[in-house]
Amino acid sequence: MPNLFVIFILFIGLFYNKIAGVTYGIGAGILLDLFIGRKVGISAIMLGLVGLIGGIFDKNFSKESRITIIIMVIVSTFIYETGAYLLGCPIYGYSVEVLAFIKIMILEIIYNIIITIIVYPIMQKFGYKIEEEYKGNKILTRYF
Repeated sequence: MPNLFVIFILFIGLFYNKIAGVTYGIGAGILLDLFIGRKVGISAIMLGLVGLIGGIFDKNFSKESRITIIIMVIVSTFIYETGAYLLGCPIYGYSVEVLAFIKIMILEIIYNIIITIIVYPIMQKFGYKIEEEYKGNKILTRYF
């Protein structure tokens, strides 16, 4: 099952900034935990981390290349799923099953890649409009 929250929060971190990515990530994670999870906090922490990673990717990588975006989605999905699993093991009290976890993670990464390939052109157009409006054109008027 694809994790659309990871893609959405990564998108916010890429086109806004780190602070907005972390804020929206924590907010979406709390709502996700309240409606679906048994304990509040795990998804909030991990989605906040994904928003932070999106803000870091914004400064270091180009948003023009689909390959770069796919790699960002792979890294973000890997970090989210690994962190949620490692935080969830002691909290929920289930045993660590590495092979089942790897199988589920590979399937989720593939689903997220497919969703990203389909949805990213729309997100990119919308993101550049938001980025232009949000970050603005910061010209030093003192020199003109």
